[in-house]
Amino acid sequence: MNQIKKLFLPSAKYKGIWPIKVYVLKLFFLLMFLFVAKDAWAKLFEHHGSWNPEVAIAWCAMAAYTTLSGFGVFHTLRWLPIMLFMLLYKGFWLAFVAYPLWRAGTLTGSEAEGWSQIFVLIIIPLVFMPWKYFFKTFVLGRDYTTVQNQRNN
Repeated sequence: MNQIKKLFLPSAKYKGIWPIKVYVLKLFFLLMFLFVAKDAWAKLFEHHGSWNPEVAIAWCAMAAYTTLSGFGVFHTLRWLPIMLFMLLYKGFWLAFVAYPLWRAGTLTGSEAEGWSQIFVLIIIPLVFMPWKYFFKTFVLGRDYTTVQNQRNN
């Protein structure tokens, strides 16, 4: 029971962040790397003929960010901007593509239905994202550990 309790306590190893948050984000980074990167790279290498430029941009972006997500498995806190990128693009897609279809009653049975079922899972990394750490480290450019230590003294 003590080990489970430690998952929900700030950890010096993870700069004051709960280990459970880091482990869940590591899992998402790993899933992106193993599944989405594989599909994106396969699509790029297996494509024949000329590309629709917008479709090509999308597949190249997917291959790039999911390949970079492999670093997030090992250096999770350093690679949080990749996680934010994923949260933003999926959130935007849900807001601008899926939601209007859902409101109109046309999401079910559409091509967007399968994607929306996958993309709605962003709720999990959204909940486990260490937002305070992210904001202080990547937006304000402060060393979060120093900020935590100053607050505790």
